[in-house]
Amino acid sequence: MGVLEYRFTIKELPAEERPREKLVKNGAESLSDAELLALIIRVGNKKRTAVELSQDILNYFGGLKSLNYLSINELTGIKGVGLAKAVQLKAVAELSRRLGTLAGEEKEVIKSPKDAAYLLMPELRYLTQEVFKLVLLDIKNQLIKMPLISKGGLTSSIVHPREVFKEAIRNSAAAVILAHNHPSGIPEPSKDDINVTERLIKAGKIIGIDVLDHIIIGDGIFISMREKGII
Repeated sequence: MGVLEYRFTIKELPAEERPREKLVKNGAESLSDAELLALIIRVGNKKRTAVELSQDILNYFGGLKSLNYLSINELTGIKGVGLAKAVQLKAVAELSRRLGTLAGEEKEVIKSPKDAAYLLMPELRYLTQEVFKLVLLDIKNQLIKMPLISKGGLTSSIVHPREVFKEAIRNSAAAVILAHNHPSGIPEPSKDDINVTERLIKAGKIIGIDVLDHIIIGDGIFISMREKGII
């Protein structure tokens, strides 16, 4: 008699391994394609969790790009994908396509610290934990991406030039703006903030990527280290 294999459902997994909890804690960028799809289709079937079913979809059709051209009938042909799940997947694919079109037509241009702060404020002003992000810009100061680099206080051990400029190089950025929040709501730079900024400016000069500014976000207010003459 064979050994009975027990399979965990998503609810039975440790909290840090569940897609929803991972997204809340680490951001959507921390999830795999299959985990993101699992949040959309929500439930799997008797034999497959939502993540496993999502991975089946990606494997069967050759990745995320396939969702753009698959028909409803093709999607429902996968065991465990009914009409409701197929419709959800097609709707998300269409939204993604439209967002991509908008991004291609109209890129955000950062002309001043206020422009960058305006983009960062909605996400950072209410956080109870300090996070460090980058604003990646192309040669025309057009926004490329705003990746999360670290969580926790700004120290040289947490915000390392290697991690900061790895993202910049990967995205072919010509310049970066450093950004983090102060959960206290008061965006006054600390000694650590200034030390880390100076270190990253020096590293950027060696690599050939300009560090234009460091913006600290408070509760509805911000400080630009460049405007304040700190850097």
